[in-house]
Amino acid sequence: MKIYTFTFAAIVVFTVAGCNSNTTEPASSEDSSKSIKRNLLPAQVSFQQIIDGKQTDLFILKNKNGMQAAITNYGGRLVSLLVPGKNDSLVDVSVGFDDVQQYQNSTEPYFGATIGRYGNRIANGKFSLDGKQYRLFKNNGPNTLHGGKKGFQYVVWDAKQTGDSMLELSYLSKDMEEGFPGNLQVKVVYHITDANELKLTYEAITDKKTVINLTNHAFFNLNGAGSGTINDHLLFINADGCTPVDSTLIPTGKIVPVANTAFDFRTPVAIGLHLDAADEQLIYGKGYDHNFVLNKSKTGINHAATVTADKTGIVMEVSTQEPGLQFYGGNFMQSKNSMKGGGKDDFRTAFCLETQHFPDSPNQPGFPATVLEPGETYSSISIYKFTVKK
Repeated sequence: MKIYTFTFAAIVVFTVAGCNSNTTEPASSEDSSKSIKRNLLPAQVSFQQIIDGKQTDLFILKNKNGMQAAITNYGGRLVSLLVPGKNDSLVDVSVGFDDVQQYQNSTEPYFGATIGRYGNRIANGKFSLDGKQYRLFKNNGPNTLHGGKKGFQYVVWDAKQTGDSMLELSYLSKDMEEGFPGNLQVKVVYHITDANELKLTYEAITDKKTVINLTNHAFFNLNGAGSGTINDHLLFINADGCTPVDSTLIPTGKIVPVANTAFDFRTPVAIGLHLDAADEQLIYGKGYDHNFVLNKSKTGINHAATVTADKTGIVMEVSTQEPGLQFYGGNFMQSKNSMKGGGKDDFRTAFCLETQHFPDSPNQPGFPATVLEPGETYSSISIYKFTVKK
């Protein structure tokens, strides 16, 4: 039996100078015609509700430098992330809602959520382990997406805040929940360090052989939530290849070079630069919704991607030990939901960069395996790093 240890990394590092989240001030003229202001965190009381017989709440994390994050145990979601922009402003770069009821009723179920048991798609809602076939709920056309009908984004996690900067969430996913075998005990720790890092640590154990692929589905706009298109953000992805998909967004099993295609982000380019290219893959995904095969220069954590905002000067660097990164460009946002600040989830006004194992790995023997055995521990750390461009 093989032991697979998965490590996601997401550090959030900021240059902070005396930020005060309780004030607002207009952005400079160089930022945007739409004023970018210091964003306040949602009200805690708006997240206090009983769902499935369990108490939900909003937990505020902060460090000594002024960085703040708001997390709800409903779905293990990142609700807000306040980071410094130009002119000592605080910018909420996480797109989401003002209250828990909006998350319940949203037509987009994944805003900021912890994703499991299996992030991304599994073809035809089924996979086999040791000759036994397991059938899953098909919630994405013919396929299973992000754990099925009631993935981790809909469960109420047990929460324990240990100080100002750390929140521990835990959940027992019972044997055959959403069709997955094994009683899976999962723990996710959100931690804001005094080095201005947002560190997400995942652990899981099982009593039966299963598959697992955990990630976080934060929707980002580095110009600030509700500030408009993300197509002018500059994107770099450290990947020479990607996994092309069929019309249902299931990988074909091939890994193809990105060179001379609309998927070549090996030098920073605007997200929207090649969206109109005559590329079958862009047609299938209605834009970018694809897994990139990351380059690795060393053992451990490697640089995966960098995004630079065109208005705020905020830079986000993603690092990971995972083999893949899903880049989603907000192609299925349809202005159906009212977001924080009163704006809508308009088309391509947020993006996601999800560190992961590849989609449909349980059915793709050529992809890195995602099997977890009893007696093994799944462990992962996620790191996103933010700075401000001078």
